[in-house]
Amino acid sequence: MTQDDPAALIGTVTGLLADYAHCIDSDDLERWPEFFTEQAQYRITTAFNHDKGFPVGIIDCRNRNMMEDRVAALRKANIYEPQRYRHIISLVRITGQSDGLVEAEAGFIVVRTMIDGSQDFFLAGRYLDKIDLSGSRPLFAEKLVVLDSDKIDTLLAIPL
Repeated sequence: MTQDDPAALIGTVTGLLADYAHCIDSDDLERWPEFFTEQAQYRITTAFNHDKGFPVGIIDCRNRNMMEDRVAALRKANIYEPQRYRHIISLVRITGQSDGLVEAEAGFIVVRTMIDGSQDFFLAGRYLDKIDLSGSRPLFAEKLVVLDSDKIDTLLAIPL
């Protein structure tokens, strides 16, 4: 794939996002950190904090090791009601590219299903991604999850 082919580039980013969401939605969280470079950053914040330039993260992982620790904590230490997510991701927009790095944006919504079968519209927002295309497969160098609402459910445990 060449970065000069816009359709191929959008296809690559779309495929990465689809695989990423499937990993989370199928509760294969041990694979989640594998979507990131070793020094990648993953942060969830609100639109208000993002727009104001506040570096406040609801979840803030600064490398793959921190992501692996988060998954281990989810599996072994954290206590939360069992739940599953279902991501619906919008069309991808390429917002920049240089030196093997592609910047992309996509909107998302997440439906949450609880153990009792109840479902709710959980979250909406956008992914602001920097994707490293220099290796054998695309990896997130940075994934900023910007939530549309400042009202966050305390059960935000699973990555988005």
